[in-house]
Amino acid sequence: MALDGTIDELKARIAHLEIELSQRNKIIQDLNRRVQESNDSTQPTAEINEIEETLRRLMTRIGMIVQGTKCLLMVYDPQTNELIAERPALGFDESNLDALRVATSDGLSGHVFTSGAPAIMYDAITDEFGSKEIFSQIGVRNGVCVPLIVEKRDEETNKVVQRKTIGVLHVFNQRFGGVFTDEDVALLERMSRNAAAVINTATTFRRVVEEKRELEEQINALSIGLVMIGKNERVSQMNASARQILGIALDESLHNRPMDSVVSNEDVVKLLRTATSSDVEVTDEITISEPGAPENMHTFQVQSAAVNNESGERLGTVAIFNDITEIKNVDKMKTAFVSTVSHELRTPMTSIKGFVSTLLMDEDGTMFDQADRIEFYGIIDKECDRLRRLIDDLLNVSRIEAGASMQLVFDKVDIPEVLKKTITIENGSTYKRETHSISFEAEPDVPQIIDADPDKFEQILHNLIGNALKYSPDGGAVKVKASMVPGNEFVQFAISDQGLGMSPEFLKKFGEKFARADNRDTRSINGTGIGVFLVRNFVEGHGGTMWPDSDGIGKGTTITFTMPVKQSGDFAANLSSRVAG
Repeated sequence: MALDGTIDELKARIAHLEIELSQRNKIIQDLNRRVQESNDSTQPTAEINEIEETLRRLMTRIGMIVQGTKCLLMVYDPQTNELIAERPALGFDESNLDALRVATSDGLSGHVFTSGAPAIMYDAITDEFGSKEIFSQIGVRNGVCVPLIVEKRDEETNKVVQRKTIGVLHVFNQRFGGVFTDEDVALLERMSRNAAAVINTATTFRRVVEEKRELEEQINALSIGLVMIGKNERVSQMNASARQILGIALDESLHNRPMDSVVSNEDVVKLLRTATSSDVEVTDEITISEPGAPENMHTFQVQSAAVNNESGERLGTVAIFNDITEIKNVDKMKTAFVSTVSHELRTPMTSIKGFVSTLLMDEDGTMFDQADRIEFYGIIDKECDRLRRLIDDLLNVSRIEAGASMQLVFDKVDIPEVLKKTITIENGSTYKRETHSISFEAEPDVPQIIDADPDKFEQILHNLIGNALKYSPDGGAVKVKASMVPGNEFVQFAISDQGLGMSPEFLKKFGEKFARADNRDTRSINGTGIGVFLVRNFVEGHGGTMWPDSDGIGKGTTITFTMPVKQSGDFAANLSSRVAG
């Protein structure tokens, strides 16, 4: 009769477990559904908490059924090849869980994981495998351990086609001082399937959430604007750059809001609507005013592409906004540069052609006397030098851009001597007016000699002093002042004028290739926009720096640059490696 009673009791427990199993399977199915829908979830943390709560209830139920006071999940980490305690745990101090980790080749946990077979530990101190873990130190007397196995079944035949061990499940300390039996092992194996399924779902969910978070961070870090629109024309994603472009606060919630309620620019809404309704990629250019500064217009190249799921179903559209304002500006500057260079080349060529033709007309040598001929030859020689300088400038720009070798040949340079020569030449410049004056002043501590490339140093001074004259069409004082930079390793040269000045916008572009001030007063002044670009590179090639200062249009300009007193190392610095490399 006692045997019959035991059998009936076991049948009742099995029936109860079958009900439990059915309930847990429903929970698992629900969790799997949540994983599939996780890409649309805006509260992944809440979903993870629900999974952990499901595990907590399951652990409590397992402890009750097999009469254990402590339950512990240890999950395999492929990166460290260890089994690591997983929260939640039943009957353990949270502070102890971080220490519960063991290699898959060690202890009771490793033995059950690698063998795939359950094991009973009758005494944590004397057990062959259990004694190799810290169980006895955290109040464990005895226990039972089963592998956590995830099975994948064929949908048609329901046969197991894949089996994977993802960890182990421990139950410790049988109540009332008892020990675990084979019956407990059988019950725990059934319950472990649910635990394994929930853990596997949780791991998958966490991985999906982490991948989604990483993807969102990568999208947010893009310098280009990115907008994702669902097929219902609702916003699903907008990165920080796109928010900045469209004037939308970073903390404003946009998820699933209608596109036209988020984007105020009608042209952008129209473009996005066209993209979402089109089956082909849309590429267009659009001009958008800068938020907070409507006078600043930016040109964006917008490209869109359809976003489809694995079955090819259209989910929405992604559009990227690439700011091509600078590219457009460079194109405009290049066009203006070609026009200017053509003019600059044509002017000396016309002069040369004119005087040569005039001289050729005097076949018998009676039209012009020797003085006239010398004057004509001098003009031709001057115009040839002008043409050579322009061509040299163009070649130097090409060399710097291509990274070709352009050596600086350093020597001892006498500052007062070079400046005296430069000022003398510039006093004969075509831009020099009677109302102009050029002066040089050096502070007492400025050395007379520095290490520099004589030709490049002279070219720097010629360009900057020449520009000071050129951009002071009404005359005024052009002053060159030399002083020492604190530390006495650099000489600072400041060339100031009382001319047209610079706008704050142009100050930012000063020294860029092709950059020229564009206002009513400067448009009539010839120039290619490459002289200062070369000067800046020559200065930097010496190891110095250059910068402009101006209080605004009509208030003059001061260009300051520094040069080292001594050049370190051998005197074979390569300018292209410093500037272009």
